Amino acid sequence: MAALGEDLLGVVNKLQDLVFNTIGNDSLDLPQIVVVGSQSAGKSSVLENIVGRDFLPRGSGIVTRRPLILQLINVPSERHDRPGGDEVHVPHTPASVAAQDEWAEFNHMPGRKFYDFQQVKSEIENETNRIAGGNKGINRQPINLKIYSPHVLSLTLVDLPGLTKVPIGDQPTDIEKQTRNLISEYIAKPNSIVLAVSPANVDIVNSEALKLARHVDPMGRRTIGVLTKIDLMDHGTNALDILSGRVYPLKLGFIGVVNRSQQDIQGNKDLSAALASEREFFRMHPAYRNMATRCGTQYLAKTLNTTLMSHIRERLPDIKARLNTLMGQTQQELASYGDVKFTGKEHRGSLILQLMTRFATSFISSIDGTSSEISTKELCGGARIYYIFNSVFGNSLESIEPTQNLSVSDIRTAIRNSTGPRPSLFVPELAFDLLVKPQIKLLEIPSQRCVELVYEELIKICHSCGSYELARYPRLQGKLIEVVSDLLRERLGPSSSYVESLISIQRAYINTNHPNFLGAAAAMAAVMHDKQERERKSIQDAEKRKRDVRRKKELNGFHGPETPEDDVDDGPESQQNAGALPVRAVARPKEARSMSPAIGRDGYRIGQANGVGGTQGGAGRDSFLNYFFGKEHGPSAGPLPPATAASMAGSRHVSQNIEPSIAASFRRPDVRTLPTFGDDYEDVNGFPHDETNPALTERESLETELIQRLISSYFAIVRESIADQVPKAVMHLLVNFSKEAVQNRLVSELYKEELWADLLEEDEGIKGEREKCEKLLGTYKEAAKIIGEVL
Repeated sequence: MAALGEDLLGVVNKLQDLVFNTIGNDSLDLPQIVVVGSQSAGKSSVLENIVGRDFLPRGSGIVTRRPLILQLINVPSERHDRPGGDEVHVPHTPASVAAQDEWAEFNHMPGRKFYDFQQVKSEIENETNRIAGGNKGINRQPINLKIYSPHVLSLTLVDLPGLTKVPIGDQPTDIEKQTRNLISEYIAKPNSIVLAVSPANVDIVNSEALKLARHVDPMGRRTIGVLTKIDLMDHGTNALDILSGRVYPLKLGFIGVVNRSQQDIQGNKDLSAALASEREFFRMHPAYRNMATRCGTQYLAKTLNTTLMSHIRERLPDIKARLNTLMGQTQQELASYGDVKFTGKEHRGSLILQLMTRFATSFISSIDGTSSEISTKELCGGARIYYIFNSVFGNSLESIEPTQNLSVSDIRTAIRNSTGPRPSLFVPELAFDLLVKPQIKLLEIPSQRCVELVYEELIKICHSCGSYELARYPRLQGKLIEVVSDLLRERLGPSSSYVESLISIQRAYINTNHPNFLGAAAAMAAVMHDKQERERKSIQDAEKRKRDVRRKKELNGFHGPETPEDDVDDGPESQQNAGALPVRAVARPKEARSMSPAIGRDGYRIGQANGVGGTQGGAGRDSFLNYFFGKEHGPSAGPLPPATAASMAGSRHVSQNIEPSIAASFRRPDVRTLPTFGDDYEDVNGFPHDETNPALTERESLETELIQRLISSYFAIVRESIADQVPKAVMHLLVNFSKEAVQNRLVSELYKEELWADLLEEDEGIKGEREKCEKLLGTYKEAAKIIGEVL
């Protein structure tokens, strides 16, 4: 059984060396004994007593600042041949001759053996300062030390920095937190045995080591308690209750030891003599003589050896299962870097063709939405293109107001300029063409932006079509992206030109016969209907104000005759409140309001003497044809409203001084009546200098509103057509063309034998990662082979 235990510990030591030499950390969670204790609790002395050698650095403050993984390996005492290698010779004194069978090795110095343990102490100090620095800070990287001796039992111990409360000297302010985290990292592993070292001259309830051990091992199943400084307890007290397990029960129990005092250390007292003094102390002490065989360093070493062997035997199957899991994960990671055997010259062509095909397939599937790596965090690929068409482009078109940049002055100027020197009978169609074409041009900017956004999204798709295997060859990946980017850039020009031509086509011919176009008659009917609604609302508001004034006077006790103010009409103010445009009013006698004279096409009033009469009907008054084509002169046409006739009499092209005969309009104007160059003088455009709020006649107001309605109607038709045609054009000329041509373009540009060697040059970083992964996999396989020897 002892031989089997030694074999198991040898297996663990081999695994530990293998793992730490290749991986650098204990990824297998190997069984080991972790020594935990407060600063100056005697941890180092306990380890030196177990080894029987003075090899650990000593001093004030934190001395152990890196984890020390100590492997004790028992060798036969009859072995007198000294191993070869870079040896450190010591003087041939009797003491040194006795030490020929004991030596130490460091993993960071392979092949070098230390026979002088004072040099072991110096090397530990130097290696600690090299990694942890010259201050008192700690570092997680361990130091691996092996001691071969016929006087030790095979053990694996981990010495950790002692717990401290207050930072001193150059220590970091959070030294306590760093130390606790480091200790917890080691003792939290299920395969670790915690060796909690506590001084006996301090109350056990204040033991920091037991507190940490209880946090990770609340049942005390893998914790061994060690009481040091038993010889320094006050006279009349003893640690018998603690050692018996009556104060703090542990499954593995407490073991008392007596270490060398500081005076003994300074006097270089031999460890063999110190161990003899320890045995004598327990045998002669009246409180401990009955349990002397269960105390002392020798019993502690045997207990640790037996416990560790049993623990290894218990945990080894779990280690083998974890090893198989790590091997599978490593094998999968290695496969992601690609197979090296397919990078030879005879396989280069097929490898490049395979990678190009995968790249093209990934590009197409990303657009179609069939990729296996679709993001769930944001829109991408084809879904992003649809979002551009439907939301970005569609909202941009909808946000354009058809007449937002057309002022009343612009519309009036276009109408006047399109009539030439002659007055117009109705709104000229040329004015509508002149005004609607620039508005259609507004659709070009969002349309071109739609093409650019789709192009940018395709470029993003191109850059995201990578894989772990393709990442091995950065030059090939860069060339693939470059070729596809050139293809997309070539298609950007024709796509933009075609979209531009779509706008130009719409501006080239204004189709007023479109079935969805509002038309002049319907637009004019809507304008007149709105005008009537405004007038009706204005009259209602005026009557309401009159009633309110009358009711207020009655409430105030005023019972006199109705004053003329009660019938006062607010006139233009009420019309403005009702939303009507300002109109140049023409004063007429009150009695003339009952007449319904017709208005000629020249703007003058034609009286009853001309034979024009009829009823005051709404149909004739509101008709677009009656208004613009002069059908009010016909026998079926009704007279226009007085307000309309009066305002049209004062419209543009005619004088506001209405005369009873047409011939009077040809009289030469009196020079004395010509306007002077003042503030009200109209410039060459026919407008007053104040253009912020130009005064319009009623006819001009109606014409302006009519043009606005016609532009809005036709613009909506064009906008709907552009919203439908631009996405189709982009899909055909840019997206679908790129999908169909990407494979052929990649093959024609890159499938050339003279480029293969350069394109398949492997990335150094990925190459190093693959080699590291291969080495790790080999380590795990070797570890599995080692475990297989005993299982």
